[in-house]
Amino acid sequence: MAQPERVLHPDRSARDLFGFQLRKLRKQQGLSLAMLADELRRGKTVIADVETADRPVPLDLPDELDRFFQADGLFAHLFNLSLRESFPNWSRRYVELERLAYEMRKYSAGTFPGLWQDDDYGLALIRLGNPRATDEEIARKWASRKARQELLARADPPLMWVVLDEAVIRRPVGGPEAMRRQIQRVLDLTERENSIVQVLPFAAGGHGALGGSTTLLDFTDGPRMAYVEGSDAGQLIDHAPKVRDFSLIYNLLQVRALAPEASREWLHRVQEEI
Repeated sequence: MAQPERVLHPDRSARDLFGFQLRKLRKQQGLSLAMLADELRRGKTVIADVETADRPVPLDLPDELDRFFQADGLFAHLFNLSLRESFPNWSRRYVELERLAYEMRKYSAGTFPGLWQDDDYGLALIRLGNPRATDEEIARKWASRKARQELLARADPPLMWVVLDEAVIRRPVGGPEAMRRQIQRVLDLTERENSIVQVLPFAAGGHGALGGSTTLLDFTDGPRMAYVEGSDAGQLIDHAPKVRDFSLIYNLLQVRALAPEASREWLHRVQEEI
């Protein structure tokens, strides 16, 4: 006797909704799990476990499903939603707010901002922070981070103004070629009106944000918020007096940093030196 199908819970998570839509379209086309697995050249257990959200969605499966079912990007969109849900609890609320902001001002103390990271640099950075992770786990973490970068490609991207500490550029991550490509990505992005970079040189000395990276978020329908982040934890701040303190610290950083055009010229020189 065949076992009854497990009940799905599409309202529980994006990954559950992904599986629900997969089963729905599979049945609409009269396909069994085995038949669909054969069409996609995958194991039946893989498809079954994705339907029931018992395993992470393989990174290349969403595009395959969109092509097979002619789903017009449905599975790719759901997959990106599931990636955003994979962020740790301490950063998930920030990622949600990031998409609502019309302006972001960042001070990056140790790494290039996630929204600006190139593939090689980003993957190398994740490997350094997850020394025991498998290649699949590293690729999944990078896919989660890269999914956020769609924010900059939308029709109305937020203004992103970044002050990069000189340490970000001087500390090589991923090797010389990866660093050259990463700097080039920043130069390409800052040719657009919505992306601005300033470099804070070592010669600027001490400042109020030495403890970690800081982001200020501005919204059309709400007050400014601040987000302070270390290597493995972050804090979202909405207390107005404290937000004003962080805003003043950021303003002082901008004043002491190189001007935007001078910063781009500085990055060009460093890129050539690497």
